Amino acid sequence: MGQYLEYAMASVVSVNVGLPQDVPWQGKVVRTAVFKRPVPGRVMVRTLNIDGDGQADKAGHGGPNRAVMVYQLQSYRYWEAFLERPSLELGQFGENLTIDGLPDAEVYIGDRYRIGNALFEVSQPRVTCYRVGLRMNNPQMPALLVSHHRPGFYFRVIKEGDIGAGDVIEKVGEGPERFSVADIDALLYLPGHDVPDLERALRIPALSSGWQSSFKDMLAASREPNAPARLPPAWAGFRRMRVRRVMPESRQVRSFVFEAVDGSPLPAPLPGQFVVVRMGREGGLPPLLRNYSISAYLDDKAYRISVRRDAGEGSQYLHDHIGAGSVVELSAPRGAFTLGDDALPVVFLSAGIGITPVLAMLRSLASTSTKRAVWWAHGARDGADQAFKDEAHALLARLPQSRSLVFYSRPAESDELGLQYDQPGRLTIAAVQAMGAPKDAHFYLCGPASFMDQLQADLKAWGATEAHIHTEAFGSGPALTPGLSLPARPVHLPEGEAGTGPLVTFSRSGLTVPWHARFGSLLELAEACDVPVRWSCRSGVCHNCQCALLDGTVRYKPDPLEPPEEGDALICCSMPQGAVSLDL
Repeated sequence: MGQYLEYAMASVVSVNVGLPQDVPWQGKVVRTAVFKRPVPGRVMVRTLNIDGDGQADKAGHGGPNRAVMVYQLQSYRYWEAFLERPSLELGQFGENLTIDGLPDAEVYIGDRYRIGNALFEVSQPRVTCYRVGLRMNNPQMPALLVSHHRPGFYFRVIKEGDIGAGDVIEKVGEGPERFSVADIDALLYLPGHDVPDLERALRIPALSSGWQSSFKDMLAASREPNAPARLPPAWAGFRRMRVRRVMPESRQVRSFVFEAVDGSPLPAPLPGQFVVVRMGREGGLPPLLRNYSISAYLDDKAYRISVRRDAGEGSQYLHDHIGAGSVVELSAPRGAFTLGDDALPVVFLSAGIGITPVLAMLRSLASTSTKRAVWWAHGARDGADQAFKDEAHALLARLPQSRSLVFYSRPAESDELGLQYDQPGRLTIAAVQAMGAPKDAHFYLCGPASFMDQLQADLKAWGATEAHIHTEAFGSGPALTPGLSLPARPVHLPEGEAGTGPLVTFSRSGLTVPWHARFGSLLELAEACDVPVRWSCRSGVCHNCQCALLDGTVRYKPDPLEPPEEGDALICCSMPQGAVSLDL
């Protein structure tokens, strides 16, 4: 053991395994393998896991970088005292190896250990997950593990072999940079993301790819402190706006130009951002809230949105009831789907009403006489359905390094090929490649979900940089509910007794619900209404549940480990203080 003698007495106390099972939880059924139990004798450790073990959520657990979860007996004793709990059974924290020694503050990413005749490498800290709270019957456990610097860690299996309780853990190699498990866990989840530490973490080859990706994103954000996605909204809540004019743009699309009722200028939005429109209705009905991209910023004092008439209540109300002189309320411009300012080429890919945010980006490029190469590809049903054809053509004419390609999926007899459109059919990546677009460009996609899903997959298969593929989706985003397989259902009022508290509006879902004290958080209310939501830790650690707080204020219980950006909320640990509107 030589220079690593100080670790000679660390040993395996227990080897624990468990297979996925269905467990009742908060009125739902969770698929989880967090219930590990000690096994006797020696067990074979393989590249992906230990024999007899399994993972239910392969996106967050398991795989070569998370093959074996490790937790220390000393942390068991710490939590028993802190939580005033009796002795906890081994495997209680969902770990595969309960060990004596190797505290998180003294184990470093990239360290290597021999146990039995197997060889391991420390790859990352534990992933914060609500399941450890489920097993411990303490929902705050994920946050406590991070805030108390006792997360535990994962082993990568370098050499397969058999291990068993009582085996000595022999340190045989040290990771570079000497970055401990506790410190690298705090770097990701706690405030104070120091740039030199981020750079140091990224120099550790053994650090798992998922954690490297997170640190790369954090490093990029730290180097652009005024990056568009991080700017706070220009104003809180909603401002009263008057409709200056309404213009038809195509067979089904109308544009609405808004200016402040008091005549004051409106701050310039970032190209690609959206506003939330709040429209009051008569008869005691709750107001309608809908998100619409800003298709143009006019005269330094007006926003233009462009809305396709469809079956949705919001678009029908705008088309049927909102005209010149009408007064509505608008949120400040929001959204991270914005035009970057580097020198890379730009490729705009849109279909139907998805043209609106990328049109704003095109206007911005044309106004600055950019020298960036620009590719513009758009799909519409036919000539009568294509909005902004003349406007887009005029803007492209101002950009000397631009190319354009327009598709009609069902051209009318009156539509002239080569004059009004370039190709029949639908927009494809093959067509974009044929027009000479490079894969080392920024790609901005907006349109129906199927359109974007296909183009994203094709771009990745082509080899485009994933970080350079930018998308904007209309309606609710995809849900992230680890361990739960929930049927896709339309949003609805929650079952049971109606609440009498402040109104909670889910703007993308078009639902307004009075708050009821039986819900422990805004996340629980959203789930009761089948509003698509994203979450993982459920205790204010991971920020997966972060969304825009369009109006109102929330209170946190418990406080998140790191607060969200101004104008956002973490719904997993917050409740409304008065009426609130959420971008969900």
